[in-house]
Amino acid sequence: MNMQEAIASIQQSLDTTVEMCKDLPQELLRWKPAEDKWSVIEVLCHVEEAIPYWLDEVGKLVESPGAEWGRGLQDVRRLAAVAAAESRPLGEVLAAIRQAKEQVQSVLGPLTAEQLGQAAPSRNPRFGTKPLSFVIEHLLVEHAAKHAEQIARNIEQYKQAG
Repeated sequence: MNMQEAIASIQQSLDTTVEMCKDLPQELLRWKPAEDKWSVIEVLCHVEEAIPYWLDEVGKLVESPGAEWGRGLQDVRRLAAVAAAESRPLGEVLAAIRQAKEQVQSVLGPLTAEQLGQAAPSRNPRFGTKPLSFVIEHLLVEHAAKHAEQIARNIEQYKQAG
């Protein structure tokens, strides 16, 4: 894994997310494409919480190689971030996402190939034991890109529904 490419990818996904959302009307921000789907503001609040969470997990694995990492979908912090979305101002959430870009660089930039290869067990049995590179690729790079795509899809669905 090329760490500079991973950093650039995460930062680009965050930039795309912010750019797509910065001028959205409140109605679109809070519109849900289906009862069991997240609104744009809910996705944004999840991204705001998730990126720092996974960067913190990376930091913990660097400090304690082989330590257990991760969380499940029912994690209290994850759910609380989404539950609070309706009361969160867009500008505040976007500012936090922009700030996460700096944290991405500071946490991931200094990682060595040896650190990236160190394996550790996940708390989520679905993942098993994985190297640190997996956490970065799957839970930061792919995760940030997936949510940017989800927001774009919500916006398109909103336009089609209107």
